[in-house]
Amino acid sequence: MAEKEMMELSSDHMTKTEEDDHHQISSSSFSPMAVPRIMTRSKGGLITMPFIIANESLEKVASYGLLPNMTFYLMKDYRMGVTAAQNLLFYWSSATNFLPLVGAFIADSYLGRFLVIGFGSIFSFLGAVLLWLTAMIPKARPSACDLSGQACKSTTPAQYTLLVSSFMLMSIGAGGVRPCSLAFGANQFDKPDNPNNKRVLETFFNWYYASAMISVLIAMTGIVYLQDHMGWKVGFGVPAIIMFFSGLLFFLASPLYIKQKPSKNLFTGLAQVIVVAYKNRKVAYPSENSGYHHNKGSEFSVPTNKLRFLNKACIIKCPEDVKQDGVAVDPWNLCTVEQVEDLKSLIRVMPLWSTGIMISINLSQSSFPLLQANSMNRHITKSIEIPAGSFGMFTIIALTIWLVLYDRAILPLASRIRGKPVRLGTKERMGIGIFFSCMGMLISGIIEHIRRGKAIEQGLLNNPEGVVTMSAMWLVPQHCLNGIAEAFNAIGQTEFYYSELPKSMSSIAAAMFGLGMAVANLLASVILSNVDNLTKGEGKESWVSSNINRGRYENYYWLLAIMTGFNLLYFMVCSWAYGPCVENMSKKMVEGGADLPQENVSSS
Repeated sequence: MAEKEMMELSSDHMTKTEEDDHHQISSSSFSPMAVPRIMTRSKGGLITMPFIIANESLEKVASYGLLPNMTFYLMKDYRMGVTAAQNLLFYWSSATNFLPLVGAFIADSYLGRFLVIGFGSIFSFLGAVLLWLTAMIPKARPSACDLSGQACKSTTPAQYTLLVSSFMLMSIGAGGVRPCSLAFGANQFDKPDNPNNKRVLETFFNWYYASAMISVLIAMTGIVYLQDHMGWKVGFGVPAIIMFFSGLLFFLASPLYIKQKPSKNLFTGLAQVIVVAYKNRKVAYPSENSGYHHNKGSEFSVPTNKLRFLNKACIIKCPEDVKQDGVAVDPWNLCTVEQVEDLKSLIRVMPLWSTGIMISINLSQSSFPLLQANSMNRHITKSIEIPAGSFGMFTIIALTIWLVLYDRAILPLASRIRGKPVRLGTKERMGIGIFFSCMGMLISGIIEHIRRGKAIEQGLLNNPEGVVTMSAMWLVPQHCLNGIAEAFNAIGQTEFYYSELPKSMSSIAAAMFGLGMAVANLLASVILSNVDNLTKGEGKESWVSSNINRGRYENYYWLLAIMTGFNLLYFMVCSWAYGPCVENMSKKMVEGGADLPQENVSSS
């Protein structure tokens, strides 16, 4: 799916680049030295691959390496409670997931991908340096508690602002690098006149995704290890240095890049439909099908009847609204049928998109598994101990292993047994992912219930720093279930958006999952704050107390499991209401020779 998207995003630009090169050669034909000079300045190609992949990979190592142990930093150095710390991380993650939408819009409409990636790298570096300074400068964080028994000083507004500013700068940086890096890299290799074009693109995508996975594993092990054994000064300083080299390597190859110029963004076209439909709300529908504005050569001349009120955006009120070449005089006064159908397709997938928010809420619970691991025996051998912040790597490992088994073993075996190709549809995979996520929260609660019981038996009720004589490897199953849930639901969601939305909306399809994560982080903060407020009171400890042994984290997990169970029922209703996907309808059409209904063609 990523290959399909990138080829579409870059094809128009590559055609334009070839035309420009032809023009340059032709205009310079009077100079015998002109042609060789232009030929030696060919841009793009494999030489740019290491710089682009290094930029993205190093940014991931630095940013992902800061998150696992951040709860400890906020609780110990800034003396935040677990609820306040987790909420701050929720807000940070929400900004990090939402700003790529803004970055993509700016890149496509105004600055181009090269400048947005460049500015993003600079902001990421500045944010990492600012965070490092909070560890280096004693006055940048609250002073240590006085042993005389006086109350500890709380975080000042200036100290809190410095900390939050570092998070925001890194979020802005991620908003510039992450949405543009893959598409910018594809621009360097997508050359239609090259017979090996597809193979080269596949090589780039394989290296890109492999390096991204390795980067996350390095972040969750190497960076976390430095923070645990060498302190925050080194643990934050190394990511800052990595961010510096991320930007440096990207800018070093600047003369080698093909730099796509910005063009009109699809978000603008969708906004135009809403505005024009509202302006034309009192306009009567045309009695003939010829009263709608559409692009020349388009397969759509008449809009579908679904969400019919939006059709008013493409009604031609007078012939003067359309130029002789068939283009609208004012796109904020008249839209095309294609624009209307694009928006309808987006609205149609939104209910199923909303079902993925709950699983993202479950996956974003980083503080509680961290505190659980920290209170358990993490030794594999007498000399080897897994850092508490590194247990998230089991989610990544489980996801990777399951994808390989599913693609290379399970599907081929099922196809061999049934005697024909077997493949789970996108909606089925999304539903299975929600089920596994529910099981993950259920198992998390059971393990925590057992751990807390052992902690009380061993007299650790008032000692949250004490280590229970229970192996932390009991936490691996819940991480594995979360990894399998993400493998089914996240990838199923992405494929669903790509297959159900029109080809012209591939950039929006790529952004849908990230937007869901951003909304999930905000809702997770609301849920956590309400649980904290409703479960604490006079003589009662909050379920999500900073003292893990006095709190009832298992109840919080089981609440999430119950909510996920209801979300699964909600998903079933939305799936039934949506009807068959394009992939299933296409299969039936091939087998039965039937034509696709007009309402669904627009989503293909």
